[in-house]
Amino acid sequence: MSCAMKSLVEDNDRYLKSFQLFLERSSEHKCMQDFIHGILPDILASVGEGKANLNVMGVGSGAGEIDLEMFSQLHLKHPAVTVDNQVVEPSAQQLHLYKGCICVIIMLFNQLLDIPHLSVLVSQKPNLDYIKFTWNKMTATEFEKHWRENHLTKKMDFIHMIQMLYYVKDPGATVTFYQSLLDRNGKLLVILVSDESGWGKLWRTFRTQLCNTEISQCVTTGDIKAYLDSKTVSYQSYKLPSQMDITECFTEGDQRGELLLDFLTEVLDFSSTAPPELKRGVLDLLKTPDCSKEVDGRVIFNNTLEVLVVDPLQ
Repeated sequence: MSCAMKSLVEDNDRYLKSFQLFLERSSEHKCMQDFIHGILPDILASVGEGKANLNVMGVGSGAGEIDLEMFSQLHLKHPAVTVDNQVVEPSAQQLHLYKGCICVIIMLFNQLLDIPHLSVLVSQKPNLDYIKFTWNKMTATEFEKHWRENHLTKKMDFIHMIQMLYYVKDPGATVTFYQSLLDRNGKLLVILVSDESGWGKLWRTFRTQLCNTEISQCVTTGDIKAYLDSKTVSYQSYKLPSQMDITECFTEGDQRGELLLDFLTEVLDFSSTAPPELKRGVLDLLKTPDCSKEVDGRVIFNNTLEVLVVDPLQ
């Protein structure tokens, strides 16, 4: 990465703004929800068999929306168990939103219980009383150091790492560490962009110019699968088709377009700090069929994700 360009994650406010716009413009959360409600339940059914308490960990949980979706499915599969949930998230703002989301759910649940004609319906819906939350304002790397220094030996039944391996120095080693925490029937769930997505083509083409390996990685599930294969690790994979409207990226000076370009390239103020030839090359590539398609005059980026479900170390 050119010394004139900085990683987007160095400016937390702009990162969160660009991330929120990305969520609004993409079908990412929708495709994850389809996976959580369609495929994940069968995976969770095999987790922690026969246990009265399950240990769960979310690494890079953000504001918790996806975590809570997964807990609803876990509770349906294991309605009698309690859960100890370790939340690992470096952003204080995201943790605040996560805690706020929990408070709102509990408040609404309690209010609905006071409405007689809804009480039976509500009683069938899971509350969050069965979950004990432990909050860790740390990066994945800091949490690993904390775990090792304190000689912790607790085993996990389910660990999820969703869209966060871009922000560690060594994605393969990070996967191996968290895999080592799994109990006998545990599962590690990793979600990243697919190697076949527009991200994969963008990063393969401009890896040296865009990727800052000290802060963020141009990593796809193709990289992680190659690593797991080299270690003969057992895993299952599932493709999650997704797309994102990036039309404004091609309008000079459009604020939303510039935020999306920052998110696509992981570069802070990409439009104003990237060398002209790099900016031109990125914009040209984003319009090609390798990355996007045109639908009704809009440029729709291929945002396909892939899920890897990794088994415990043998």
